[in-house]
Amino acid sequence: MPKLITIDDIDDLATGSAFLGTGGGGDPYIGSLLAKEAISKHGPVSLLSLDEVPDGARVFIASGMGAPTVDIEKLCSVADMHYAVEALENHLGYTATAIMAAEIGGLNSVMPVAYAAMRGLPLIDADGMGRAFPSLHMTSFNVHGVSCTPMALSDEHGNVVIFRTKNAETAEELSRPVVTAMGASASLSEYPMSGLEAKAAALPDTVSAAIAIGAAVRSDDKSVAAIDRLLAALRSHSYYRHAYRIFDGKITELSRDTSRGWVFGRCTVSALQGSSEAEICFQNENTVVRVDGVLRAVVPDLICIVDRETAQPITTEALRYGQRVAIVGCSAPPQLRTPEALVCMGPSAFGENVDYVAIERLAELEPAAVLSGPVEAKCPSSAAAAQN
Repeated sequence: MPKLITIDDIDDLATGSAFLGTGGGGDPYIGSLLAKEAISKHGPVSLLSLDEVPDGARVFIASGMGAPTVDIEKLCSVADMHYAVEALENHLGYTATAIMAAEIGGLNSVMPVAYAAMRGLPLIDADGMGRAFPSLHMTSFNVHGVSCTPMALSDEHGNVVIFRTKNAETAEELSRPVVTAMGASASLSEYPMSGLEAKAAALPDTVSAAIAIGAAVRSDDKSVAAIDRLLAALRSHSYYRHAYRIFDGKITELSRDTSRGWVFGRCTVSALQGSSEAEICFQNENTVVRVDGVLRAVVPDLICIVDRETAQPITTEALRYGQRVAIVGCSAPPQLRTPEALVCMGPSAFGENVDYVAIERLAELEPAAVLSGPVEAKCPSSAAAAQN
């Protein structure tokens, strides 16, 4: 029997997907309100495991694209998302029978629930990343040969652009300027696929994982510290089982640059005692963390900044000077660690001049073995990152 996503699951999903979003994916708060409204009006959403999806199912992605900093003021809606999905349905000549999230990250995890409720369609318990990434080609769908296009991009006025490109990288290059012209935030439907293709290319059980992680963070159990509950939930999942509390401190330096449809930046966290510092670089999502110049985690592994008392995830647009935070890192799904996946989701894809080393391996190494040079020199510029 399919599981049902009810109103009671939404806050857990929003919290868990905000963590798995590693700072990106958009703030899930507005999406959670829309999901609750949609479920209240249309009823719970059936959550299908990949095994339950018929091979002939017509799977459509419902997602957003743009800079998370813009989503704070340029609010999304289910109607905006429908412009994109409906346009792709009309272009292809058939309608969706199931909805899937492109990523398990913030807004892009919660909005598909709202959309599936409005359409009366099941949501598949899977996605293409097991986290969030900033670019269209950074998905397991792409790695497994599912075409990103035809793809529909829409704004809140109902303007729609259909893309048909030779590969996902070209789709990203051509659509990003259009998103910028649409106000740096737009709705998107990409990677249309069959149920059989979804079974081969998607990462299973990620929606349910996000709900479980969020439930652990939001638990009323005060006998266990919130971050310990978070770590326990991560370690219970096969994807995220290598989980670590990397650093604690307060934010003492923060820079952001919203350009070319992304938000680039750097966050410095200083220890509450002593002189140690951690630096996180981000391009929508957090991409690398170093402590006193020593590499501690790098994409595709997950890096998240959380409140050090409540373990609530803090998205990159919500970071503020003086916040007392903890940096938590965990392993990425193994599908993202293959040589083929690392080409488009590894450090070099973000302009980082460092080889990928798994977070659990970095935890075992002596600091001198992973020393990566001066902290100040390490975050790529927005121009350098965008060219990769």
